[in-house]
Amino acid sequence: MSDLPADRDALQAILDFHVEAGVDLALDDEPHDRFAESKASPLPDEPKPAGQPGPGRPATPPRALPKAASAAPDDAAGMAREQARHAQSLEELEAILAGFDGCALKFSAKNLAFSDGNPEGRVMLVGEAPGADEDRIGKPFMGRSGQLLDRMLGAIGLDRSEVYVANIVPWRPPGNRTPTPQEIAICKPFIARQIELAGPKYLLCLGNLAAQNLLDIKEGILRSRGRWFTYRTEDGREIRTLPTLHPAYLLRQPLQKRLGWRDFTALRRALDGQD
Repeated sequence: MSDLPADRDALQAILDFHVEAGVDLALDDEPHDRFAESKASPLPDEPKPAGQPGPGRPATPPRALPKAASAAPDDAAGMAREQARHAQSLEELEAILAGFDGCALKFSAKNLAFSDGNPEGRVMLVGEAPGADEDRIGKPFMGRSGQLLDRMLGAIGLDRSEVYVANIVPWRPPGNRTPTPQEIAICKPFIARQIELAGPKYLLCLGNLAAQNLLDIKEGILRSRGRWFTYRTEDGREIRTLPTLHPAYLLRQPLQKRLGWRDFTALRRALDGQD
């Protein structure tokens, strides 16, 4: 008898835990005791170091990242600022970002997850970074977090045809880890230009990283959520901005959904001219 719970929700929770930990590939149907196998089998010959030729084989140099990806973070961020400011449309910005080699995340991700939804909508939502589903599909908020986000939008009468969705970092960090400050600094000029080109009337920061990095605030999301801030674009425009809890956090902490509901109803009131 398997020790796994039979309840569908419990099985889904176990699967979600492994996906969030970065386990998104099964190599076999059955587990293997590698320690027992190593005792039963002789040790293989010691592998040759990368780049050292074996018998009858030419030397193969180790794969290196492009020069731009190995640049110092400050240099890469400078390149990002220079390239982002030349984009005159969201289509141009996406093409520039697709060709940008200054962030090493690009080379471990499958796809660029640039945006989803309607760039002409009054509301833009900015999250943190793509996960496994987003990386596979190439759009932000495609997994369970995206499904919850869609339900939250639907509860206030919105859907993705009326909002624009993006992330601070457009490439998935390996294993779904949190993006580093250096990775965020490199990608930040692109999301800043993306917000500027989209020109939303309202901006929602989904989660701590989005709120802190777009609004230059230090306090955590549980203290900043539900309060209106002002985001200023480089061309001097001001956008009303509301930090709120990330849907992935709400999936882990369902009791906090009441706070997310308060924030989304505050957005609804603003859209209706009541705030």
